[in-house]
Amino acid sequence: MNRVVVTSIAAITPIGNDVETSWQNLLAGKSGIGPITKFDCTDFDTKIAGEVKDFDPTEYIDKKAARRMETFTQYAVACTKQLFRDANWTIPDEEKHRAGTIIGVGLGGLQTIETMHTKLLQKGPGRISPFFIPILIANMAAGQVSIEAGAMGPNICTTTACASGTHAVGSAYTDIMLGRADIMVCGGAESTITPLGVAGFNAMRALSTRNDEPELASRPFDADRTGFIMGEGCGLLLLESLDHALERGANILAEVVGFGASGDAHHMTAPPEDGAGMALAMSAAIHEAGIDPSEVDHINAHGTSTKLNDLCETRAIHKVFGSHAEDIAITANKSQIGHLLGAAGGVESAFAVKTLTEGVIPGTVNRTNPDPECDLDYCVEGPRDQQAEFVLSNSFGFGGTNACMLYKRYKG
Repeated sequence: MNRVVVTSIAAITPIGNDVETSWQNLLAGKSGIGPITKFDCTDFDTKIAGEVKDFDPTEYIDKKAARRMETFTQYAVACTKQLFRDANWTIPDEEKHRAGTIIGVGLGGLQTIETMHTKLLQKGPGRISPFFIPILIANMAAGQVSIEAGAMGPNICTTTACASGTHAVGSAYTDIMLGRADIMVCGGAESTITPLGVAGFNAMRALSTRNDEPELASRPFDADRTGFIMGEGCGLLLLESLDHALERGANILAEVVGFGASGDAHHMTAPPEDGAGMALAMSAAIHEAGIDPSEVDHINAHGTSTKLNDLCETRAIHKVFGSHAEDIAITANKSQIGHLLGAAGGVESAFAVKTLTEGVIPGTVNRTNPDPECDLDYCVEGPRDQQAEFVLSNSFGFGGTNACMLYKRYKG
C-alpha cells in the first residue's frame, strides 16, 4: 500500500477567494454570512447566505470559456490554478496518465436549470442553449479540472449530498493508496444560492431565518440554533503518493492516513438519534490509520447548526472516543462560512491541513447559549495554539451517507 500525502491546498470561500485569506479570516472570527445579493429574496423565509464575494472568473478563465461554465465549475477551475500555482508545479506529459481528478458536487447546476426552464416556458424549446446540459451536469467540475490539470487518469464526480467533497477526497486517497494513480486533484465545489435552492431548503425547514442578524445565524452546538446557512465555494487538495512527492521534491503539508464511510440505513434526511452511522464512519477512519482513538486531538466537525445533526454528532463522538471525547478540540467552520453542501468536505479538509501545518486550531463562533446536550470542547474562546497530530474531518449528508477523513502531521 502506498502512503498518501497532501502537497497543496486551495479554497474559494465566503471569507476569502484563496486559501490563505480564508484561513486568516477564519482565525480572526470573521463571518462570511450576509444578505443574499444573487437574487431578489423578498418573498423568501431565508434572506441570508454565505456568498463568495468579488470573484471574477476571468482572472482564471478565458471570458468565452467562463460563459460556458456554471459558477461551481468556475470555482473548481480557479482553485485548480491556485493549487498548482502554490505547488509551483505542473503535471509532466509523461505522468498525465497517472494523474486523476475526483470532485464532489451535491446539487450541480441549479442556476442553469432555472434560467433555461424560464426560457423554455417563455420562448419555447428552440431557444434552449446547446450548452445547457454540458454546463449543468455535476461532473463538469471534474471534467474541466481534468482539462485544466492535464489529468488523464480517473475523472469522477461524487454526489453524496453534504458528504460529496469528503467522499471525493477519500476516493482519491484510496486510488493512490492502491496504486491506481500517483497524483489526484480532489475536493468539492458548489454554488446553489438560487431561488430554487433556497426555496427547497426552506420548504424542509432546514435553513435559519435569523435574517436580522446574519453573522449570528449559524450557531453550531448552541441551544438557540435554528438551522443551517447555505454557503458556496470550492476546496481542493493535491494528493500524491509519498514516493512520488519525495521524488519530485514537493513541499509535503500533511499525510492522509484514514478514510471512513458508512450509511445510516435510517431516514431520508434525519440521522438516528444515537449517531450510530456517524460513529461507524469515524471509527472506520481511525481503524484504517491503525491508531488508538485517544490519539486524535482535533475534530473538524460537520457542525451544521441544525438541532438534530449537532446533537447526533456529539453523541457519536462520545460513542467513538469515550472519556477522551472531553479532551478533543472541536471546530465548526460552518459557524463562519455557512454550509457549502457538496463543497463543505473539500474546504474543511483544506482547513484541517492548515491546522496541522500552522499549529493553530480555529475557534467556533456564536455558541453563546450552550446546549447542555452538546457538552464537548468546541473551542468557543477562539483560535487555540495547539500542535495537533491527528485531525479528523467529518461530513454527513442526506440519504444517511457519512464520510470522514483522518489527516496526520507529516514528520517524514
